[in-house]
Amino acid sequence: MKRVTLMEVFTHPITQKYLKRSGIAHAIKTADHAFRLAIAFNVNPDLATKAALLHDIGHYEWYTDGKWDYEKYRKNDIHAIKGANRAHKLLIRLGEKPEAAKQIALAILLHTDSYLPDGNLKQNPLQRIVRLADELDEEPGGMHHYRQIDEKLALKKIRTLDKKVEKYYSQLKSIV
Repeated sequence: MKRVTLMEVFTHPITQKYLKRSGIAHAIKTADHAFRLAIAFNVNPDLATKAALLHDIGHYEWYTDGKWDYEKYRKNDIHAIKGANRAHKLLIRLGEKPEAAKQIALAILLHTDSYLPDGNLKQNPLQRIVRLADELDEEPGGMHHYRQIDEKLALKKIRTLDKKVEKYYSQLKSIV
């Protein structure tokens, strides 16, 4: 079974629709952070980059009088729940291994606790990495969702991440 690439995930119309809503620049930067963290903590970088790229795919646009309402978002949003479901369906459709699609979806589900009652989440290493990667790119008031990136640069960054993941797997195969 071939590996579903980050480029295949990124360029899919469903991904593009929802990443434009939640911020393509933020998604790519989070995936980049996730790759570095995954290597540092010996976590599968393929799963980490895909989960990080898709972590906000469930965002809904919370506006009041035509302006983004961050407080309304914080109070009412369940984007992690919606995102986990969307990502899982998308990944299965693209041919991702079901076990991998589930791990990615769970990492998306648990990347934030904003929708949960107070308490602590018990997260596995992949889930912690996606959460931390997201936090590393956050800006006050949700402004990280509004950073822009040129389409060609976005594709170049995704291609570079794909090459890094592929290189990681090539190095693993040469060790075994």
